[in-house]
Amino acid sequence: MKNQPRHQTIYRELLSEILAGKYDQAHRLPSDAQLVKRFGVSRPTVARALQDLKLQGILERRVGSGTYLRKGKGESSSVRQLGLIVPGLGSVEIFEVICGELASLARVHNLGMHWGGSTRPRSGASMSIEEAEELCERFIEKEVSGVFFAPFEHTADNEAGNQRITGRLSHAGIPVVLLDRDICPFPQRSNFDLVGIDNFAGGYLLAEHLIKLGARRLAFVTRPLSATTADARKAGAVAAMLAHTIAVPRDFFHAGDPSEMKFVRKLTAGRPHDAVICTNDHTAAQLLQALTRLDIKTPKDLRVVGFDDVRFATLLSVPLTTIQQPCRDIALTAFNAMRERIADPTLPSRSLMLSPKLIVRESCGAYLPR
Repeated sequence: MKNQPRHQTIYRELLSEILAGKYDQAHRLPSDAQLVKRFGVSRPTVARALQDLKLQGILERRVGSGTYLRKGKGESSSVRQLGLIVPGLGSVEIFEVICGELASLARVHNLGMHWGGSTRPRSGASMSIEEAEELCERFIEKEVSGVFFAPFEHTADNEAGNQRITGRLSHAGIPVVLLDRDICPFPQRSNFDLVGIDNFAGGYLLAEHLIKLGARRLAFVTRPLSATTADARKAGAVAAMLAHTIAVPRDFFHAGDPSEMKFVRKLTAGRPHDAVICTNDHTAAQLLQALTRLDIKTPKDLRVVGFDDVRFATLLSVPLTTIQQPCRDIALTAFNAMRERIADPTLPSRSLMLSPKLIVRESCGAYLPR
């Protein structure tokens, strides 16, 4: 996989640190010279990364002083504050974009945004449920006006932890807007506003696309303890198969780690499938690597598709067909939902689902000779 431009790497790392609460308006960011030394790049490369953050309204340059977080006009201790609890921040690409947009929107509307304290894990690490609960208590103490929350996944106590966090905020009278996923199993719905993509429709689009290309023996691969979005995507894929009168096989669903060869060998033993729908692009990328080690060619021997359309999807050895997440639109919709919820707490809970978009590349076999 090709490396992304260095200025983008610096931009993403600084943004993750900003969102993690490492800097505030009172503390200067490292100087250009310090960033040059830290990242081992030229001064123009650092300047390009800082300029991108400045253009988003996140940073400001103070002549003779340095670089700081931008302070909204009229911002003071009385400014309304919002909170953010996103466990995947720094490791899940879509959340970096969504949170960056939320930060920009807050600044434009002269709202403060709390990202957590210096105890926030470094970029790439995962926030624990205990850390999230501590952050939740700090938000309650600060009397924030609302909290954006992306529920936990991939841990055994996901559901209980998510319920505790939202329950504490709700009991304190703080509005919650859920990002990407709900806190209860699909197809159930909680009493909180939810903003994300229509995962059922996304799963349907992927399966129908594969079926139209001639695939008849589909499989769905996800990691154990995945978010409820995985169940919605699976349900959409099943609906597409039934709509096209294709029987859903008993071995359609596979939960496991695609980086473990034992799991992948079991998945491909006897070549029972001609296409695999992965619950996200990261899972698909690891599966593609494992298939290469087993000398199974994609898409000739096995078609593979993902979900999210992250940056590396075009840079894999076989560019990945996937569903695009409209991250900026999700952020804008979530921000507006929060403002409406604060203005009128009596509004009924809403599911604001954005339309998925199919992105066709080589991994699905669309460009194989017929």
